[in-house]
Amino acid sequence: MLAQDAVNPGDTAWVLVCAGLVLFMTPGLAIFYGGMVRTRNVLAMLQQNIIALGVVSLTWVLVGYTIAFGDDAGTGLFGNLELLGLTDLRVPPAPNLHVVAGQVTIPTLAFVAYQMMFAVITPALVTGATAGRLKFLGWAIFLAIWSIVVYAPVAHWLWHPDGWLANFGTQDWAGGMVVHASAGAAVLAVLLVVGRRRGWPHTAAPPNSIPLTILGAGILWFGWFGFNGGDGLQANGVAAQALINTHLAAAAGMLVWLVAERFKDGHSTVVGSVSGAVAGLATITPAAGYVNALSAIVIGAIAGIVCHTALRLKYLLRLDDALDVLAVHFVGGMLGSLLLGLFGDSGINPLGKDGLFFGGGGSLLWHQLVGVVAVVAFAFVLSWAIAAAVQAVVGLRAPADVQEDLDHAQQGAEAYHLGGVAGLSGTGAPQRRTGRDNAAARPAQPVQHARLVTATVDPMLLPTTRELRDALLGAGAASIVVFDATVSAAEPASRSLPRGYWQDQDLLDRARVEVVVEGRAVPAVLDVLGRYGVDRTESFVQDVQLATDVR
Repeated sequence: MLAQDAVNPGDTAWVLVCAGLVLFMTPGLAIFYGGMVRTRNVLAMLQQNIIALGVVSLTWVLVGYTIAFGDDAGTGLFGNLELLGLTDLRVPPAPNLHVVAGQVTIPTLAFVAYQMMFAVITPALVTGATAGRLKFLGWAIFLAIWSIVVYAPVAHWLWHPDGWLANFGTQDWAGGMVVHASAGAAVLAVLLVVGRRRGWPHTAAPPNSIPLTILGAGILWFGWFGFNGGDGLQANGVAAQALINTHLAAAAGMLVWLVAERFKDGHSTVVGSVSGAVAGLATITPAAGYVNALSAIVIGAIAGIVCHTALRLKYLLRLDDALDVLAVHFVGGMLGSLLLGLFGDSGINPLGKDGLFFGGGGSLLWHQLVGVVAVVAFAFVLSWAIAAAVQAVVGLRAPADVQEDLDHAQQGAEAYHLGGVAGLSGTGAPQRRTGRDNAAARPAQPVQHARLVTATVDPMLLPTTRELRDALLGAGAASIVVFDATVSAAEPASRSLPRGYWQDQDLLDRARVEVVVEGRAVPAVLDVLGRYGVDRTESFVQDVQLATDVR
């Protein structure tokens, strides 16, 4: 390989920071997806994403890097194996080794580390589509093979100067094809192998924590500055342009998605906000270093409407894409790659080309179209072959009887230990009181003729724990028990879910209240419960015998 320019400390520092930002995106993706799945599958989802940091980091160093960025083997399809295990790095990367860069002025290992983080997060995108269905061992094996057989060659095609698509004229700034299109094609293939969740599409899966999803989206947005900002491998004006383009496209995608959501579903939701932002981020990725700021806004806006419309894609294809990876990442990556053929501006980056709207004719658009088709076809066929082989040998699809509770089956643990009763608010003050003297708070004396009053109530209608306890004790209660319950609804209650989905709830969450009281005080207890929405027709009173009376 040729000798590189002298190492530039500023460029090196920028690329190392960007590597850290892209690494941070993987746990961000885990949190983003983790908040969207069922309560009992949260840990499994987090593990499926985090394991990529371990598996793909090693496959990248051992063989992935040399396939992607080693000297071309002569066909433009993959690099030779001279850099196997990074044992013979010598001086590379050579000038222009990374096709979107000008002159490489960073140490080889900085380049290796930065590119490693792209290799890590790319297959992790698949887990959002396959939520609730992956067997952990099979997924880890799929990750290892896919990162070598699919990701590394595609990276060579587009990001190595001797790659066949790079020589053909196809451009991909930060992974519209290398990352999003290839991962999206893998989603299509893997879904064919692992199939659908039980009851889909008639059984909806509500998210367990939308705030967790918003946190993950914020981390992704933050990390995307490194994802798109570092690909020029220099701290210069092109990096600044790529960074501002990234942010503007996300902002435009968010706002347009919210408008579309409002017209379609009647609500503009916070999940819609981050969905539109991520769609804008995915779509600007292949063009971030090649277009101007106004074009970035237009690209983000187009992403917002197109990706929102693509939410129906999984129903048309009859594929159970749980978290809409196809609509956001697959469609976004392909869309952005093609839009570069329209909005490319060589005035932004001398390594770029002019698109159709900037006097370049249709040449770049044609090159982009060929690149998208080639990458999707290659990634789909090989991904299906890998997934089918893994399924046949060790299993990729989790058994149906554990899919509703992967956390216990695969982790032996639970993500949350919460309930409606535990969530009731208690009484508080700036400073804890001691020596309280509240007659109503004292336990009542044992009763002579005990009756048990039982009722269910919507937890949202209950007061603070102190108020409820004091009111019942004041009415004569000797014992109070409140616990979680689920009751049958006379008519299903409709519940809105993110991205325009909904489900009917035939069983509703309720709090069950059981009060032991002297017989003559039963009406007073019922009156108290009535204040909180308890209908007497749904309450029960029965004679009970205290354990102290048993001989």
